[in-house]
Amino acid sequence: MPEILQLSGGEASGYVEDLARLRIQVFREYPYLYDGDMVYEVAYVDTFLQAQQNFMVVVKDGETVVGASTGLPLVEETDNIKAPFLEAGWDITKIFYFGESVLLPEYRGKGYGKQFLELREAFARSQGFSTLTFCAVVRPDDHPMRPEGYQPLDPLWRAQGFQPEDLHCLISWQEVGEAAESAKTLQFWTKPIYTDD
Repeated sequence: MPEILQLSGGEASGYVEDLARLRIQVFREYPYLYDGDMVYEVAYVDTFLQAQQNFMVVVKDGETVVGASTGLPLVEETDNIKAPFLEAGWDITKIFYFGESVLLPEYRGKGYGKQFLELREAFARSQGFSTLTFCAVVRPDDHPMRPEGYQPLDPLWRAQGFQPEDLHCLISWQEVGEAAESAKTLQFWTKPIYTDD
């Protein structure tokens, strides 16, 4: 039976390479089609590790990490992630940002995706945040690499109380089949949460 770990602060540092490996493997799939490498990934994950209120959920099957999910205060994210909220007048000190959720294919459909959302929300509530957000890549329905039978995660997100916002950012990565990085559009989803304060 896989084990679920909840880590915060420096506790997550031992899982940097596992998270990087999972991001490369899982995000290579549609809709991200990410053609990544470990050097870039380890540097990317460092932004998460430097955050004072970071949070990470890890799924381990024996000694193997098969899934992971992260979150951090929006104020500690990169400028391109913060900018749409600042421009729209949101108070970003009250927003907790959900990073990636990555899970190997054979472990999907077992409720881990829902747990990733619920555990990060519980952490954000405990830290006094009032809003949750994440962003997801925008792809047209007729994208040539969209697999037959592809099921987007929108129903899961909506069931957990998230709604899409008219807020977008650009993130660049090298896509499978591309010779170099190009900018991709991502849309933010948000959920208000209510703390006891």
